Amino acid sequence: MAAKVPVDQLKTLSVKQSDRVNGSAGANGTEKGDAAESSGGELDDDADEHVHEVTAAATEGRAKKKKNKKKKPKKKKVPTVQTEPPSVLISQLFPDNNYPKGEEVDYKHDNRYRTTNEEKRHLDNINSDFLSDYRQAAETHRQVRQWAAKTIKPGQTLTEIANGIEDSVRRLVGHDGLSEGDAIFAGMGFPTGLNLDDVAAHYSPNAGCKKVLQQNNVMKVDIGVHVNGRIVDSAFTMAFDPMYDNLLEAVKDATNTGVREAGIEVRLGELGGYIQEAMESYECEINGTTYPIKPIRNITGHNILPYSIHGTKSVPAVKTNDTTKMEEGDVFAIETFGSTGNGRCHAEGEVSHYALHSDPPKVDLRLLSAKSLLSTIKKNFSTIPFCRRYLDRIGQEKYLLGLNNLVKSGIVEDYPPLVDKKGSYTAQFEHTILLRPTVKEVISRGEDY
Repeated sequence: MAAKVPVDQLKTLSVKQSDRVNGSAGANGTEKGDAAESSGGELDDDADEHVHEVTAAATEGRAKKKKNKKKKPKKKKVPTVQTEPPSVLISQLFPDNNYPKGEEVDYKHDNRYRTTNEEKRHLDNINSDFLSDYRQAAETHRQVRQWAAKTIKPGQTLTEIANGIEDSVRRLVGHDGLSEGDAIFAGMGFPTGLNLDDVAAHYSPNAGCKKVLQQNNVMKVDIGVHVNGRIVDSAFTMAFDPMYDNLLEAVKDATNTGVREAGIEVRLGELGGYIQEAMESYECEINGTTYPIKPIRNITGHNILPYSIHGTKSVPAVKTNDTTKMEEGDVFAIETFGSTGNGRCHAEGEVSHYALHSDPPKVDLRLLSAKSLLSTIKKNFSTIPFCRRYLDRIGQEKYLLGLNNLVKSGIVEDYPPLVDKKGSYTAQFEHTILLRPTVKEVISRGEDY
């Protein structure tokens, strides 16, 4: 197989060839001229015409070569800043997997030695993939939520808000979740919660939802992002009327207290006491009535496991007798909810959140639609929570009967909305923390909260 000649060499060759053609034309002219002289000059005109023809052909050849020369495609510049709405891959903004760290906090008291201990440092260093995945997910979370907080306004539908957040997350991690199994690599850690007023948790709009955000609403925005099953769970509350400011401040303070006091060997029941004390030190005046801010007792923080948003440990918002300790390597979602109502929630309303049990019972499913849907859930979500909109977007139709059958069989768990007293207002703030061997890393911390 012949090798291609570089373009520069082609240029040189074309010039040399044309010179040779012109030179030979001159030589031929001279020879013919001599012949003409010896024969009375009969061939002078023919020689001149031949030279002109050859020169013209060479010139035309050079013009064609210039015309045919392909321009080298310009290299696309790699983006260095995020767009609005977010669309640039986080991996492009931070090459070599060098993602920003969260807030690193040294351990206190008996665990102070961990900061400089060589063995603990070694354990920390071998967790590079774990930290890279978590930091990528956290940076995605920060950029999407900060964009959302700037752009969410009264008058938008909850569906529009949810889709905007979720589409942004998928763009930033580079997995749209449309092809089979793609959402398992990276994407949403759970459906986006958009919980209004007395609804504290687990509400996400289903298809056909026409709810519109109003000026007087208090909305909890709960977003989960995962990379390779490492889930960052963080939430904030939005209100457009300053009379709710104290409610939001109380819950933010309570969450930050929980984050500050959390650490290796801390007992969960005692941690709940610190959270409760911070929360109950606030009150809020709404429309002329002053309300004490109560922690919602029956919604807790939790540890997070790979591909499982709820682990086996719970972080209460009130003091309890739970002596379970936080341990090295644990990942916790420290989340608190405050309320002007009863401080206790109940399940109410249409379900949107679902998740496949990590160890489901072996059940002989007789309903064909349930069998088919179970296969779809396993292939597309595994144990990552999903909602009905996620099934809709991958082309599932008429699945409710099968889905309900999976719930009744104990294979899939449903998470109905959690609601406090009607007419009350609730708020939520949440951070994910990593109890690393050397430091506590508040992985979801940002300039916003």
